[in-house]
Amino acid sequence: MRFAVQLPLDRVDLGEQFCSGQGIAECTRHVEDAGFDAVFVTDHPAPDDRWLARGGHHSFDPFVALSCAACCTTTLKLFTNILVLPYRNPLIVAKSIASLDTVSAGRVIMGVGAGYLEGEFRACGVELQERGQLMEEALQAMKLAWSGNSFSFEGKHFYAGGNTALPRPVQAPHPPIWMGGNSAAAMRRAAQYCDGWLPFPVKGKFASHVRTRELADMQGLASAIADLRRLEQRFERDRALDICMIPFGLDMHSGMDWNAGAILEQCEQLQALGVSWISISLPCDDRSQYLEASSWFAQEVIAPMRSATRHARAESTPLADPVSGSPG
Repeated sequence: MRFAVQLPLDRVDLGEQFCSGQGIAECTRHVEDAGFDAVFVTDHPAPDDRWLARGGHHSFDPFVALSCAACCTTTLKLFTNILVLPYRNPLIVAKSIASLDTVSAGRVIMGVGAGYLEGEFRACGVELQERGQLMEEALQAMKLAWSGNSFSFEGKHFYAGGNTALPRPVQAPHPPIWMGGNSAAAMRRAAQYCDGWLPFPVKGKFASHVRTRELADMQGLASAIADLRRLEQRFERDRALDICMIPFGLDMHSGMDWNAGAILEQCEQLQALGVSWISISLPCDDRSQYLEASSWFAQEVIAPMRSATRHARAESTPLADPVSGSPG
């Protein structure tokens, strides 16, 4: 089990606490030293005012933020969670991802999603209804661009006719792509084109608002993962998808319950279902709270989880045969 934590760059209201070079540097170095495996940032280039008034949020540019994080760390994965891919030309995104993977020596995880905010789509000059087709064309075009060879691509929305994009990413053939979303279409794209799946807890009216299916409890997640495994077989994958999940009750739309025992129990249940990554967002109103909360989570959750994993591995390792000729 690995752990990713959000850089709170949605808190633009707090100014230099987080949205500064010093803020990003101190936070990323701290979580790397604490034992987290990745940091992530979200993506909202121009959210509409109605959504913001209902509790929506801003964000830093993900590529600027993660480039800064790359220069301050050595092992921490750099994770877009999620990048709304249909907002952008895929070849521009491919260049940004390859460049970030280069400066970070191969530490990028590209989480992508189709998006759902109609007002933000309009502001970006993109039709919401075309986001699915834009997503699928983009994934195909980007993989061609990352080859480092001359490539051609012709879709409804994007065209390349004998183009080359360098540098290639450090990770071959490209950084891991994780697909966000609970919908059948998102899960199918994950199995067909990607390396991981990013479901998220959601229920009731909010599920309708974000245009995805409800995922409210462990039983629902287990059913969804079973569906995903069938899709993996359908597309004849040679390895299972990574699954990155927010623990139930710790997402931004739920009441926070930061009980270490309860979180540990849930992480163990998620691991048993096949979840390979946990992602969390920490409650904080300033940098010192973020540093304190990340230390608490690392000590109370990450360290016990890793200790339990080491113990389980040790128990499953057979004892070596006695040395021939030894006493007794």
